[in-house]
Amino acid sequence: RDECISLLRSNGCSEDVVEHCIAVSNLAVKIARRCDADECLVESGGLLHDIGRCRTHAINHGVEGAKLARKLKLPIPLIQIIERHVGAGIDRAEARRLGLPKKDYSPKTLEEMIVAHADNLIDGTKRITVKESVASMVRKNLHDQASRILALHRELSERCGLDVDSV
Repeated sequence: RDECISLLRSNGCSEDVVEHCIAVSNLAVKIARRCDADECLVESGGLLHDIGRCRTHAINHGVEGAKLARKLKLPIPLIQIIERHVGAGIDRAEARRLGLPKKDYSPKTLEEMIVAHADNLIDGTKRITVKESVASMVRKNLHDQASRILALHRELSERCGLDVDSV
């Protein structure tokens, strides 16, 4: 935990980003405990998911974060959490439209899904519901992202046997 927070700070992340990452990690670990997921990976992934925000706050912060994580020689499962956490994932077609390298950035493993969704449920450092997260996307005219967030919420809730909003 301390090592991850040090990595955020030493790479130039603001305290706002660090505090957000701590909040996401705390929620992600609570979800992981209820879902029989790798808690250590989820904790580290939650803490480092926004390391790319040390470089940019644009949509490509996941891609930039993964580049930085590779340079730091972090484990591949952690790199994939960082790369695939944005929204509820970005598919290949949307990546092309956004000017990202052409690939699928959708979370695939349970741990990737947990961190991505915990990020959707934390606004700054405040816990919000999936309904609030979806409404925020709709207000920004990001209807595809809103649908993906809802689908991810349903899938995680089903896999974990509980409504993730209750965690």
